[in-house]
Amino acid sequence: MGKLVLYGVEASPPVRACKLTLDALGLQYEYKLVNLLAGEHRTKEYTLKNPQHTVPMLEDDGKCIWESHAICAYLVRRYAKDDALYPKDYFKRALVDQRLHFESGVLFQGCIRNIAAPLFYKNETEVPRFKIDAIYEAYDFLELFIGNQPFLCGTGITIADYSMVSSVSSLVGLAAIDAKRYPKLSGWLDRMASQLNYQSLNGNGAQMLIDMFSSKITKIV
Repeated sequence: MGKLVLYGVEASPPVRACKLTLDALGLQYEYKLVNLLAGEHRTKEYTLKNPQHTVPMLEDDGKCIWESHAICAYLVRRYAKDDALYPKDYFKRALVDQRLHFESGVLFQGCIRNIAAPLFYKNETEVPRFKIDAIYEAYDFLELFIGNQPFLCGTGITIADYSMVSSVSSLVGLAAIDAKRYPKLSGWLDRMASQLNYQSLNGNGAQMLIDMFSSKITKIV
């Protein structure tokens, strides 16, 4: 196995999804913090590896992959002893892929980034109410996705759970999850939070992002 290097920042949900996957696979890797405020992701060295200059980025023996869902799927295909985290069965994999696309397009881009970008890049301090409503709409879908299953795609954890929990755990500071309204989602979040190393791999970083939101937002309008 070549040397694995993960580039990222703790507050980033996609970075945390990769860390959860690496840990689940028992893989050793070097973790390199990228100072985004200092522009380390825009250096010539970094953009030669990743022209999109994003985090996370995985370097595997000199070969670079970015975008967390691609990274997590690659890690399972390349290093997992079985396909539990990303099933080979066509239907089961399609189910995982659907959840991954939902996390990417609806939760991360539609909710987190849609709120974070104006706050951190345009120095805005107010968040329109409809953006908070969008989070609850996503929760409504997740409640249905989980249903009577313990995890998003059935009885076992998949990379969809790791991606989804990285975003959901980052949104609870903006839109609290009421256990009465969302019993399935609340139970799933509790099950994920009880996983070994969850706090160090995801919980602490999620709280960091929650605190960053809190420090910037003055009003929901």
